[in-house]
Amino acid sequence: MAHTLLLVDDERKVIEFMEPFLRQEGFHIITAATGTEALAKARDAKPALVVLDWMLPELSGIEVCRELRKSSRVGIIMVTARIEETDKLIGLEVGADDYMTKPFSLRELAARIRSVLRRIEGESVTEEMLKRGDLTISETQCRVWKHGREIPLTPTEFKLLLALASRPGVVYSRLQLLQAAMEDDIHNDERTADAHISRIRKKIEDDPAEPVFIKTVYGFGYRFEQQP
Repeated sequence: MAHTLLLVDDERKVIEFMEPFLRQEGFHIITAATGTEALAKARDAKPALVVLDWMLPELSGIEVCRELRKSSRVGIIMVTARIEETDKLIGLEVGADDYMTKPFSLRELAARIRSVLRRIEGESVTEEMLKRGDLTISETQCRVWKHGREIPLTPTEFKLLLALASRPGVVYSRLQLLQAAMEDDIHNDERTADAHISRIRKKIEDDPAEPVFIKTVYGFGYRFEQQP
């Protein structure tokens, strides 16, 4: 099956430069012209790799890269006319897998794409999945399956579930869960944790009113059942 690539650039001539060649190389191509459109198409189409321009309307390529990395391990190649080494480091630090400076060779672009895809697929093969009862959790892909069917979780919900499932039997306070899921963006109202746990239960439990996976420890917080 052909890999799907998302090409993101607000200059149509750049898309027209890349798209025919990459189609000829065997890739399925979708395109976006703004940062907001790129995030929407990445969410809906789930491409294998994004070729992402730095300078975009609405959201910059750096902002798009940062948002994608909150919930996805999709391949990302930043493409830009910026040649400073610090710019390259910024791109790599926010999660890009590779970085190319305009102008560039289409053959080199295709080679870089294949290199990133091989690396990502190699990581997927060797990754140890976290299995808890009927649930399978991939930390690197930020994805969860139950009976082989993917369960859609928000980034915060995934982080909460991962924190609990990584240490079954350990009781987490509501504040500890908020710290694990939200890092510096912590709400003082600990009922926020209760709301997130409620939504997670509705998605992973057969009967959210009688949870099998996430147990309430009254007066303390929550724990993940050791043998759900």
